Amino acid sequence: MALRLGRKSRFFVHRMALTVPVLFGVSLVVFAMLHLTPGDPASAMLGPRATPEALERLRAALGLDRPLPVQYVTWLGNILQGDFGQSIQRGEPVLPEVIDRLGNSLILAVAAFVFAALGGIAIGVAAALRRGTALDRGVMLLSSLGISTPPFWLGIVLIVVFSIWLGLFPSGGMAPITATDPGPLTLAWHVVLPAVTLGAAPLAVIARMTRSSMLEELGQEYVVAARAKGISARRIVVNHALRNAFSSILTVLGLQIGFLLAAGVLAEIVFSWPGLGSLMLDAILTRDFPLTQGAVLVVAAVYVVANAVVDTLYAVNDPRVRL
Repeated sequence: MALRLGRKSRFFVHRMALTVPVLFGVSLVVFAMLHLTPGDPASAMLGPRATPEALERLRAALGLDRPLPVQYVTWLGNILQGDFGQSIQRGEPVLPEVIDRLGNSLILAVAAFVFAALGGIAIGVAAALRRGTALDRGVMLLSSLGISTPPFWLGIVLIVVFSIWLGLFPSGGMAPITATDPGPLTLAWHVVLPAVTLGAAPLAVIARMTRSSMLEELGQEYVVAARAKGISARRIVVNHALRNAFSSILTVLGLQIGFLLAAGVLAEIVFSWPGLGSLMLDAILTRDFPLTQGAVLVVAAVYVVANAVVDTLYAVNDPRVRL
């Protein structure tokens, strides 16, 4: 048992070590894209009527007059020391602001992930067990609609129907404006519509993959043998077919993490959710280089770590992966 745990630990450490060059590449790409695009923070801060002399003084004060390799090495060195710099527009340290907004984004992302994972697996299993029926065709139709529906459009529809017409859920925000200390129930009530909006497309993808994997497993010889032995249908589905199909499902679950982090900005804007996505959008529009770079790097770190955890779970579920 100790040997097995040791192998799993080494596998996880190896996967985490691979995240270092990935994060380095992300930092290089983000830095290059921001600094090579037209415009700079000085122009955004001083406006179109600023004189060339004023722009040069501000660029020098911000360190933007130095060569790009020097700026990158300086910024990366500060990052390694835990200093993400200071926001140009806000005048505050980048890291505390990013961490605060990241917590709000993770609340929304986790809620959407739970909704997509549980709903997608349940629907996919039901469709596989009722192959060729109206339920199966309905699931396939709805999954196609879920994949092709833009999140921002779905969010607007949900607001109109469930907030304006029916008045069942709030239309935006994490809590009422008048609430000074909202409780977890209030937060859960506000996260329903954003989570459904963000999790609809992943749910559809997971449902289709679950259905396909379950159909493949249900046709295997070991399932036929289990039925011949008189094992209950529920035990065959849960303990045998779904367990063997879970490796493929787990891969899809890991891929949906990236979608939730990327599409989260759309849900945050539609529902006025004060998350990291809306903060990144404001930083990009105002050319706030330190805030944009810090936010993207933190999101990339969360993504690669989450995928490392998923790969480890994949290896735990299927020991052949570690070979």
